[in-house]
Amino acid sequence: MNSFFREYKTILWQICFAWFFILMLNITLKYVSFDSDAAFLQIKQTEVNTISPYLFIFYVHVCSAIFTLFAGFTQFNDRILKRKTRIHKNVGKLYVLVVLLLAAPSGFFIGLFANGGFYAKVSFVTLSILWFYFTLKAFLEIKKRQINKHKAFMLRSFALAFSAITLRLWKVILVYLFHPSPMDVYQIIAWLGWIPNLLLIEYFIYKQKIK
Repeated sequence: MNSFFREYKTILWQICFAWFFILMLNITLKYVSFDSDAAFLQIKQTEVNTISPYLFIFYVHVCSAIFTLFAGFTQFNDRILKRKTRIHKNVGKLYVLVVLLLAAPSGFFIGLFANGGFYAKVSFVTLSILWFYFTLKAFLEIKKRQINKHKAFMLRSFALAFSAITLRLWKVILVYLFHPSPMDVYQIIAWLGWIPNLLLIEYFIYKQKIK
C-alpha cells in the first residue's frame, strides 16, 4: 500500500511539473526570434539600448534557465535514480555546468537592472548568488561521495531554479486579488518568487532527515 501511494505521488508530481514546465516553455518560445523588443524586453528598452551586453546576456539566461527546469524530470525521478544512474549523472553534470557558467551568472547580471528598484535588485542578485552556491556545494559534496548532503544542496538549487515559475504564479495571484501598482508587484514577487520555495524545501529536508 505504501509503495502504491509513493508511486501515485510520483506520478502526480510529474504531471504537475510537466504542466508548469509547458507554461514556462510557452513563455520562453516568445523569445525564439531573439528580437530586441520581444515580450518582457518591451519594457527594458533603456537597458537594451544603453547597456551593450544586456540583450545577449538576457537571452543566455532565458535559454539556459529553461534547461535547468527540464532537468528536474530526471534528477528527482526515483526510477531514474535507481535504474538509470548514467542518465542521472550526465544530466546532473550538465545541470551544474549550465547553472554555474550560464544561468546563475547571467541572472546576477540581469538582477542588477531588475524592475522594482533597490529591494527587487537585492532579491534577484541574492537569488543568483545562492543558486550558484547551492549548485556548487551539491557538486563538491558528490565528489566527496556525501550522497545526502549532495541531495540536500541539489534540492535547494532546484527550489531556486523553480522560482522562474513560482514568481510568475505569484504575479498572477497578486494582480488578480489586489491590483497593486506595477512597481509594488515587482518588489513583492522578487522575494515571494524564491523565499517560500526555499523554506518549503528546508522543511522537506528536515522532515526527511536529509543531512
